[in-house]
Amino acid sequence: MNEIILGDMEQICSSEFIEWDMLKSKTILVTGATGLIGKNIINALDYASMKMNLDLKIIAVVRNLEKAEKLFAGLECISFIESDAEHFTGTEASIDYIIHGASPTASGYFVSHPVKTISTALLGTMNILRIARAKNVSGLVYLSSMEAYGYVGDERLLVEDDLGRIDPLSPRSSYPESKRMCEALCSAYAHEYGLAAKSIRLVMTFGPGIVSDDARVCAEFMRCVMDGRDIVLKTEGRAKRCYLYTADAVTAILAVMLKGEAGHSYNAANPETYCSVRDMAEMVSREISGGRIKVNISLNQDVSMYPAPGFLNLDITALQGLGWYPLVNLKDMYMRTIDYMG
Repeated sequence: MNEIILGDMEQICSSEFIEWDMLKSKTILVTGATGLIGKNIINALDYASMKMNLDLKIIAVVRNLEKAEKLFAGLECISFIESDAEHFTGTEASIDYIIHGASPTASGYFVSHPVKTISTALLGTMNILRIARAKNVSGLVYLSSMEAYGYVGDERLLVEDDLGRIDPLSPRSSYPESKRMCEALCSAYAHEYGLAAKSIRLVMTFGPGIVSDDARVCAEFMRCVMDGRDIVLKTEGRAKRCYLYTADAVTAILAVMLKGEAGHSYNAANPETYCSVRDMAEMVSREISGGRIKVNISLNQDVSMYPAPGFLNLDITALQGLGWYPLVNLKDMYMRTIDYMG
């Protein structure tokens, strides 16, 4: 196993706030299994199962079976069902927990395919919740996003019920609006049917396993470092937000799944990473590349795929109440990911 990945797996397994005994001999269904977060969750659960003799079983719902089998080759506790979340009809196997992460993630896709973005989110989540209710699962966690907050024009700490504005008529809003609605569905199932469904609002998450053509700014900044290219910002980079390392995201998701309150949403972020896109670019130039690359700004480009440059300074008190805390800062997130990719 890659040294960086091994370190992440050990870090996850040593998280004292995760009640690992609750997972002994359990079956966990994962949607969005081949995405960045899904991959890290499954690898972590498999590693923990072997290390702690948990006898876990993982059922991964995947759209591309061949891709999934290659990605998870060698994992003994996993089985696959080829389907998308919208058309998944269930399984005869018992299911104890569900991690529902199936979702488009590229801003360009939201703008060019707003109908599919919404239908994948709403129909897929409704379907997974229906199955969760039929299986009487012990816990379901929906992977939501910081974008559920919409546009926030000031830098106040955002607790979970402190939402900003979303323009429902903008195609780009298909993503944040559908995230809000899916959280509402989880809460509705919790209140009406007693389902242990909860949501976690993840900030931009990256780390080992990020694909080489990921279109997000963090991935582009890493490619610039590795290729020796200057960073070119298409905006002035005023938007400010937090970030999160993949291993920290995994422990946050497991904490919410096992201990979160049904019908609630939880912010997952590392407050120490809160910065503007411009500040992050300058940090990468200065501390990651050692000054070898510069930061340039090229305006007058199409920015319709990007959210408005607001502020997303997420308060993590609720998640900390479950015992969770982040460990990896922004510089180390870049260093560890680049070391892995190199």
